[in-house]
Amino acid sequence: MKLFQNAALVLTGVLVLFYAADYLVVRIPIPKSRPAFGTVTVRPYYDVTLKDGKSEFYFADPRQQTCVNSLLPHLGYPPCWYLRKHTHPRIAI
Repeated sequence: MKLFQNAALVLTGVLVLFYAADYLVVRIPIPKSRPAFGTVTVRPYYDVTLKDGKSEFYFADPRQQTCVNSLLPHLGYPPCWYLRKHTHPRIAI
């Protein structure tokens, strides 16, 4: 039982250090590296469920969405690697 507690404590510490390092990469600018923030063009669409159970799609205009160049989301922005893979977000109505 003591081994499990120590392993859980070490794992928690490693995860906290990983998140802190990822956050510092975003907050502290490093010369000659990529910028902390980027933009990705997304085109959301609305999925409207009709009374007969069918769906109807309405596409919104493309827009630029700010993202952060890191592995995890920070400062309220999603990571750019995730946003580049999900350029058509679905909004259910």
